[in-house]
Amino acid sequence: MPLPPLVGALTVAVALHAPDDSTRALGRPVSAPVSAPISAPVAVPMPAPIAAPAPVVTRSHTSFAADSLVVEKVAHRLTLYYHGAPVRTYLVALGNPVGDKERRGDRRTPVGLYHIDYRNAQSQFHLALHISYPDERHAARAHAAGWSPGGDLMIHGLPNGQGDVGPDHRQDDWTNGCVAVTDEEIEEIWRAVPDGAVVEIKP
Repeated sequence: MPLPPLVGALTVAVALHAPDDSTRALGRPVSAPVSAPISAPVAVPMPAPIAAPAPVVTRSHTSFAADSLVVEKVAHRLTLYYHGAPVRTYLVALGNPVGDKERRGDRRTPVGLYHIDYRNAQSQFHLALHISYPDERHAARAHAAGWSPGGDLMIHGLPNGQGDVGPDHRQDDWTNGCVAVTDEEIEEIWRAVPDGAVVEIKP
């Protein structure tokens, strides 16, 4: 916090006396003793205090790392792991949480083993980590049925401009099969999780 400004210059009464040997020190004879001190007060302005710098307000940086993620659809839970140990858990919103994804448009979040294959900082949602769906199994099954397997599934934040909804977004499964968290939560996940991290999605 900045210090308050100095109210006024501090006045110090300084009585100046000429020491007896002051002229001798300069090699001159003393012509007359100094009999009276100078007693007039001298105003000595004090230097202005240095104001402390204002604190810089920033979002706190993630203080943990993760190398894998597990999504449990029934529990609506996403857990980050590091070397097999859980480090952070989030509640999530999904698409249709019942059953495995079969085709484009069914709004289901797929079940299986994937990885983070790229990230999108310019998404229509606040930051997005892409899940490597469809895998070979889902693609083959959809093509055999004459369907598109769908894709573009992400772990992402809230729609841009709607971040103030916060945790209330979890009152409904509103995505098209993606895994959604709050903006603050996706920022943590974004910093903690590297590209290539394993994503296991359980029923």
